[in-house]
Amino acid sequence: MQLETFISDLLYRYECVIVPDFGAFLTERQSATVNETNHSFYPPRKIIAFNEQIQNNDGLLARYIADVEKIPFEVAVKKIKKHVKTLKSYLTQGETITFNDIGEIIFNSEGKIVFEPSYNLNYLTDAFGLSQFESQVVNREVYKETAEAIEEAIPITFTPEKRKNKGYLKYAAVALIALTLGGVMASKYYVNQIETHNMVAQEDAKQQLDTKIQEATFSLNPLPAITLSVTKQTGNYHIVAGAFRIEENCDKKVAQLKAEGFSARKIGANRYGLHQVAYASYEGRLDALKALRNIKKTHNKDAWLLVQKLD
Repeated sequence: MQLETFISDLLYRYECVIVPDFGAFLTERQSATVNETNHSFYPPRKIIAFNEQIQNNDGLLARYIADVEKIPFEVAVKKIKKHVKTLKSYLTQGETITFNDIGEIIFNSEGKIVFEPSYNLNYLTDAFGLSQFESQVVNREVYKETAEAIEEAIPITFTPEKRKNKGYLKYAAVALIALTLGGVMASKYYVNQIETHNMVAQEDAKQQLDTKIQEATFSLNPLPAITLSVTKQTGNYHIVAGAFRIEENCDKKVAQLKAEGFSARKIGANRYGLHQVAYASYEGRLDALKALRNIKKTHNKDAWLLVQKLD
């Protein structure tokens, strides 16, 4: 029994998934972050932790396994108990237990469980389609520092001269006023140039950021096509293939999936304004889960199940 597959499915929808007599996998929402050192942007996500103190059976995992495998609840409980016994045996022998797309568990030197989470999947459905990306550094020229460096290197001095004719003083005064006004105007022009330069640089940075987000969010590598038998495109269970900021990209994705044999369609925009594409929609939850497992295994491991009544 691939226990991690069932745990992974539940982590998309629940903040706590308990494995009876073993421990609980907990999730906590983390906001989007920026690494200023390497200029990387990270989308919001769920951070996974493990607590071995929480072991009481709340029935969630066993009920889900029973529904998917179509077995009695009591049988599912026994299967979990048997699997947990095997896991504990491996841990006591010093082996590392790996839960795919969740993390690794091992006993430390003190005999306590140490959990190392995996970051392969983002279990926050609101951030579906968003991934990490890096942005180019925005360089801004600092004219003020350059001007100050020139003034320090080449100081300007004035040498007073004596004139026989005091009329020159009048012209000198006029020239000084003209130079002062010219300096003020030049200074204003200089400041305006700097502000214009900064605005252009900021706009370029924003465009680069939007482009990177678009590329990071909507670049999908084509994978081998599979054929599913879908009789209806109604129901409240939808297998989501992607979410797109630009509706034109959404239409392209629908056409691509249809060409690969899926009954794809648009199912509207989510709360972030991203247009969502579904592989198919189902009336029954078990049918949807079965199709989802097949798609994640053969076509797109990031596909997920959306339960929503469409207008």
